[in-house]
Amino acid sequence: MSSTAWERYLAAFREPSGYLNFASYGPPSQAVVDTIGGLAQAAADGEASARLHAEDRRALAAVSRLSGFAPDAVTLTSSTSLGLFQIAFGLPPGEVLVSAAEFPSNLYAWWRSEEAGLTRVRTLPPVAGVPLAPVTAARVAEAVTADTVAVAVSAVDFRTGARADLAALRDAVGDRLLIVDGIQGFGVIEADWTLADALVVGGQKWLRAGWGTGFLALSPRALERLRPLLGGWTGVEEAGLYDGRPHPALPGAQRLSITNASPFSSGALATALELLESVGVPTVGRRIADRTGQLSTALTDAGFPVLSPQEDGARAGIVVAHVADRSAPTTVARLAERGVTATAHGSDRVRLSVHATTSSSAVDAAIDALKGTP
Repeated sequence: MSSTAWERYLAAFREPSGYLNFASYGPPSQAVVDTIGGLAQAAADGEASARLHAEDRRALAAVSRLSGFAPDAVTLTSSTSLGLFQIAFGLPPGEVLVSAAEFPSNLYAWWRSEEAGLTRVRTLPPVAGVPLAPVTAARVAEAVTADTVAVAVSAVDFRTGARADLAALRDAVGDRLLIVDGIQGFGVIEADWTLADALVVGGQKWLRAGWGTGFLALSPRALERLRPLLGGWTGVEEAGLYDGRPHPALPGAQRLSITNASPFSSGALATALELLESVGVPTVGRRIADRTGQLSTALTDAGFPVLSPQEDGARAGIVVAHVADRSAPTTVARLAERGVTATAHGSDRVRLSVHATTSSSAVDAAIDALKGTP
């Protein structure tokens, strides 16, 4: 990668220097903003819908290149939540194993499927005395049964930033479906995403594509087993033949398509992914690792215990600091007054999340704000 490409990448973003909240929302680049505006103007000018929806193909091509899944194995979705619902309602009958510590989007899909009588949900047994214990292959291997049809896990834990070992989980899950919520890791860490049978990623966080963007990728195993119960009229053969009859589902991941995607969202996702490709995930990942390392060390030196993994290979862009009990909300408010954006988790944890655009001086400023120094 040339220094010019990196400079162009950095210049594309304009978030405040103290913005350390990418695990909640990643401010999109100016290129994404311009894409959305340009497509909206084209729509206002009466541009043909077929030309606007060419953005769908552009986004899907970028998703395929970055995820490693074949082009016909990926489809667009408006959020991680919707993608997980499409998986949950398409699973074969049986049990879904999931940790109660997952983000709610990776719980409600399975709960609602159970309420509909389609699957059963079993909670991964907790680790005594370790409330934030990561989901490991050993825990999963001990918990799966003959009735387990799928295991749902996050690639990166939203509370701690701990990375899941997808290769080890793949072995532990065996022939069952491995469902991966990749929103906190895709575009941030290097991983073999094709180890997942279903990879679901929203684009509004680390991909910096804005809300309403995302994708779903399916393995051959998933395509064979999942029913398109939440697939709509655009997910079938001869979708333009309005004959009042149900049509056969498409052979690939597009069978889960419900309706036409928004070309504005598709264009935003395509632009964000192509910008990421211009410098490469390894480069972005190394920059994030540098900043998380700096942040972890500075927090420890300042007397704030770090609850996230300390090794680069075990974490992503999230660093969680332990603060005095019941002080997390007031600490986050104090940080905001000093121009630092973070998230309070519970009463005693502050989550800070950095991106490749986060400067070293921004980390120093955040530490000063935490300490209350001018």
